[in-house]
Amino acid sequence: MSADVRPLAARLATARRAVLTIFFINGAVFASWAPYIPGVRERHRLSEGALGLALLCIALGGLVAMGASGWLLGRFGSRAVTATASLAFCLTLPLPVLAPSVPWLIVALLGFGIANGAMDVAMNAQGLAVERGYARPIFSSMHGLFSIGAAIGAVVGGWALATGLAPRTHLTAAAFGLGFLSLAAAGGLLPPEADAKTTESRFARPTGPLLGLGGLAFICLLAEGAVADWSAVYLRFVLGAEPGIAAGGFAAFALLMAVGRLTGDGLTGRLGSATLLRLSGLLATLGLSLALWATAPAPSIAGFGLVGLGLANVVPVLFRAGSRIPGVAPGMGIAAVATAGYCGFLGGPPLIGFAAEAITLTGALALVAALIGVIAARAPVASHAD
Repeated sequence: MSADVRPLAARLATARRAVLTIFFINGAVFASWAPYIPGVRERHRLSEGALGLALLCIALGGLVAMGASGWLLGRFGSRAVTATASLAFCLTLPLPVLAPSVPWLIVALLGFGIANGAMDVAMNAQGLAVERGYARPIFSSMHGLFSIGAAIGAVVGGWALATGLAPRTHLTAAAFGLGFLSLAAAGGLLPPEADAKTTESRFARPTGPLLGLGGLAFICLLAEGAVADWSAVYLRFVLGAEPGIAAGGFAAFALLMAVGRLTGDGLTGRLGSATLLRLSGLLATLGLSLALWATAPAPSIAGFGLVGLGLANVVPVLFRAGSRIPGVAPGMGIAAVATAGYCGFLGGPPLIGFAAEAITLTGALALVAALIGVIAARAPVASHAD
């Protein structure tokens, strides 16, 4: 290896470790909040519809941040935005649980959503910059670290609830611990000149063939958001699980999603994109059906885990397919599919709350299971991705 290549390789290796850490932090922060959603509902005496409205604030904050992130990335680069947003996301973690009233809860959730939205866009932009340097696919492993972080965050949250640790203590410790980890990782990220120089929109409106891919991404990430925000509520209030056990649904989901993502590249090569997408949709539908059919927490938690395993590789397959639409620039195709997916992830959980108010939470989640089945039915739309 030449003297010129060696420093570049070392720099890319450092940046890869840094961005993997950032993805881990994002998953851990979001999952640390999720187990406390039932407690927030009880504390403020919220109905399922009112809880849905409160969760909508995270979605609104995220969409505002995503709308501004394109300008921010162009002005400051993905490293600066990633570093700032990740620290803000960590520090806003305790605020929703500590909010003394519903108005303050709304403010806290808006801030939490803004930080998450900005971090989400910036860390993916930084991750793609690192991948370009490697000149080979490594992006799925980054999302795998998100899932690992989410699994660990959910497990620790469940442990804290089971042992009676005060939410203030747990979330404050998590906020500062993950915040220091974020600061440590920020120095290793690639500088602004590594970002892609493009006039394309980061988030494009899906049109033509991208509509089908975007629709499946919307369904997939709606289902992910449903499990993240509602699995603990379902286990706690429908099946009567203790708070620590109720956190197990999302923990199982995130853990098996991480396993699926870390093995997904090999499965894609052996099965092909369309077959993998079809099997993924069927497995996720079966898992959520099991979670809702079960009358005890343990099999329901297993069902939520199967949802994670089933959905693990849907987004990578759809992003790859979006980048290979004839006549569409790869960046524009990915952005269009991502936009639809993020709308599902951010807006889906509040919609589930509204539906639960009308037809019960079980009924609302059953609708999600039916929607996931569409992924299996429409799997051929990704056949060109191989």
